[in-house]
Amino acid sequence: MMWLSDSQKVGVAFCSGGGFFLIGGVLLFFDRAMLAMGNILFLIGLTIIIGPSKTAVFFARRSKIQGTLAFFSGLTLIFLRWPLIGFLIELYGILILFGDFLGTILGFARNIPVIGPYVGMLVDRTGLGARRNAELPV
Repeated sequence: MMWLSDSQKVGVAFCSGGGFFLIGGVLLFFDRAMLAMGNILFLIGLTIIIGPSKTAVFFARRSKIQGTLAFFSGLTLIFLRWPLIGFLIELYGILILFGDFLGTILGFARNIPVIGPYVGMLVDRTGLGARRNAELPV
């Protein structure tokens, strides 16, 4: 992580903490407080990593507006004590918003020492990695 500034490293820590809180909230049968804290930490971390203006532009893109509405609607439902339904709606929004990065994430996961080969087999069998660089003109 030499290429990240110090503030971006703090943002990565916030996003990681948010991910752990989200996983904990799901494991604790959709605990509302844990899910809410995970979402808040994730949004703070994302804002610190890419900056406030780029975060606003990311969520306001016309191609991602359905994902943005689903994400924030799910977050609102979690705050209003409907954690299961809110999480499912939010998960749909996350898939729309961050689905483009799935290939990058899976490529990174292939290089993890113990589970990497298993992730690679899963990606190859399901065809999730088949679209890698499909949008490139070359």
